Amino acid sequence: MSKENVMPLEKLFGSRTRAKLLALFFEHPEKSFYVREITRVIEEQIHSVRRELANLNSLGLVKTENYENKVYYAANTKHPFARPMTEIFSRKIDSVHEIEMKRPSWDEYVRPVSNILNALLVTNRLPGQDGLDLLIIGDDRSRKLTRWAELVEKRQGKPLNYAIMSREDYLYRRSVRDKFVTDVFSLQISEKYDPEKIL
Repeated sequence: MSKENVMPLEKLFGSRTRAKLLALFFEHPEKSFYVREITRVIEEQIHSVRRELANLNSLGLVKTENYENKVYYAANTKHPFARPMTEIFSRKIDSVHEIEMKRPSWDEYVRPVSNILNALLVTNRLPGQDGLDLLIIGDDRSRKLTRWAELVEKRQGKPLNYAIMSREDYLYRRSVRDKFVTDVFSLQISEKYDPEKIL
């Protein structure tokens, strides 16, 4: 194998932190992250993360949004180099380390409430965008779903906008084309948990 094929990406991009940040953003272009979350995921010091975020932001490769007194960072998918970056970082390159999101899958999330949860809809709502992050459908008379939603919010590490409704209420709202439910389905959907096929 030639040297060109094994060159560490941190040499190509100038620093290990910058390479890790680019990998994080362009492997997950639909997600946004705040600084302390980024430092946990890529396992780098906060000062070097802040410095490289400022560099990437000045280059236009990263965009920022303010939400709930936090600055969120995400890949700028409209940048002229966005496609090449996505092509580079969608490959699992050893020198950058394969970055795994340190969050459970939604299958793991719903396991504790699977006996009372009829369906779950997870959207890709951006910070500051109107709408829901989670539409939770199930029996919440014991408030177990409410407590579960609060736990999910804590484990996600950011505020979540969610609504809980009973199966009957949801089916009625769908039947009358209720604006609230219709608006949820107008957002980009990232995950569905729907064992009863009611969504």
